[in-house]
Amino acid sequence: MAKAEEYIKKDHQLFEETVVNNEEISPGVFLLSVKRVHDFKPGQVVKLAVDQVQPPRIYSICSGNSDEELRILFNIKDDGYLTPRLAGLIPGDKVLLSAPYGSFVGNKKPAWWIATGTGIAPFYSMFQSGLAGNKMLIHGASYLNQFYFEDELDWAMDKNYQRCCSREQSCDVFPGRVTDYLENRSELPRTAQYYLCGKAIMVVEVRDLLIRKGVPYENIIAEIYF
Repeated sequence: MAKAEEYIKKDHQLFEETVVNNEEISPGVFLLSVKRVHDFKPGQVVKLAVDQVQPPRIYSICSGNSDEELRILFNIKDDGYLTPRLAGLIPGDKVLLSAPYGSFVGNKKPAWWIATGTGIAPFYSMFQSGLAGNKMLIHGASYLNQFYFEDELDWAMDKNYQRCCSREQSCDVFPGRVTDYLENRSELPRTAQYYLCGKAIMVVEVRDLLIRKGVPYENIIAEIYF
């Protein structure tokens, strides 16, 4: 399991990069693009800032590792310093970005990718990097318009892509939280790896549920929002 200390204590130099695009893909949710200048492994993160006033925040990369652009998925925090400013950026503006790093890295082994909200970002990076074979992707959200990239994922992964919605219903979406969906499974493959990305409470609840259902602790790899 990735620990917060790994990301907080390391000192990463920030480089000035130019915004290529900044698209609002859902209300209050943006996909920020800069030109990719560093290689990275799908699932890794970068530190991002708009100035030297506030410390940078950490975001998962949301693009394939061979794409010309490096993209960041974020939602606006109304009481935050960074995200309202990020939302206002236009092509040509500057941001401060670190080189990619981190140990939450995808591979070609059988795995379940479990995300909530914008926690889909590292898994979309893995998907775009050609790692979707032998994978099951479970994405949880409160509302139906929060399943980012759903058309592409649904078309490519078919039955291996499961949406779980807790506050709205649709005929092809599981009615409930990710934990409800997993609880309803009669059994889970114990030899697969389980990647979790989302808020701490989700990660802890899903981790405990998986262990209770017989998944070895060492098969669970987590990325927690800070």
